Amino acid sequence: MLQPPPNVLSFAANDPSGGAGIQADLLTIASMGCHPLPIITAITVQDTMGVDEVLPLDAEWIDNQARAILEDMPVHAFKIGLLGSVEIIAAIAEIVSDYPEIPLIMDPVLASGRGDELSGEDMIDAMCRLLLPQVTLLTPNSLEARRLAVFDDEDGDSDPDILSLDECAYRLLDIGCEYVLITGTHEHTAQVANVLYSADGRIRSDEWKRLPGSYHGSGCTLASAIAASMANGLAVNESVYAGQKYTWQTLNAGFRPGMGQSIPNRLFWADSIRSVTGSKGDESE
Repeated sequence: MLQPPPNVLSFAANDPSGGAGIQADLLTIASMGCHPLPIITAITVQDTMGVDEVLPLDAEWIDNQARAILEDMPVHAFKIGLLGSVEIIAAIAEIVSDYPEIPLIMDPVLASGRGDELSGEDMIDAMCRLLLPQVTLLTPNSLEARRLAVFDDEDGDSDPDILSLDECAYRLLDIGCEYVLITGTHEHTAQVANVLYSADGRIRSDEWKRLPGSYHGSGCTLASAIAASMANGLAVNESVYAGQKYTWQTLNAGFRPGMGQSIPNRLFWADSIRSVTGSKGDESE
């Protein structure tokens, strides 16, 4: 009998456009050779242009979904995306605290690509106090990193707009994250620079060709790809590179199915299969 694939449990919201959220996680995790275990945190009304409504599920339902799976099968990595409420954050924090040996990769979803607010200050506070101290790897973009870095600035002395990304990373590490990968998609640079940090400082810095346009679900794809790589046994450093490489390829092969942003093509490697079957179909007609 073949060895079963590693299992990756993802907490994320439903996205009917298929671009982000749990749909992005499912496609990415499966494409990276793992078995996805989807735990729905919220139902959204959204398309490729933005998010209109979010309906968080009852926190007890989140707990029941996850506990049922965790009691049934081994989980090799956790991935966290859009959460929906403070109560859900508290429930997930309690769940993952029972499994400290399982790597936890978190994409802190604070806003949509259009800028729609998805996590208020109370949720950010709960994330930083309850989840970040348990996170193996946090994957914020530069905007999210700056916002998270000042969550406990009661005196208002820190201006997130002037914080360096290095300083943001070290603040997030001080909160308790083991590693922080800050992505540079939103920075005004010729190349997209992504930097991995730990308590020892910068671990690696990777630059990728900046592609035109914008993409719906790129952050979900990256975090899920890294989680799958870690579930497959790669170290954090190796997983971060593998996840970036996979994500860039999905963006490079991305497509625009609607009137808004493009969507990463998580099955880009199947294009050659599709072209072959397509050509055979043409020949038979």
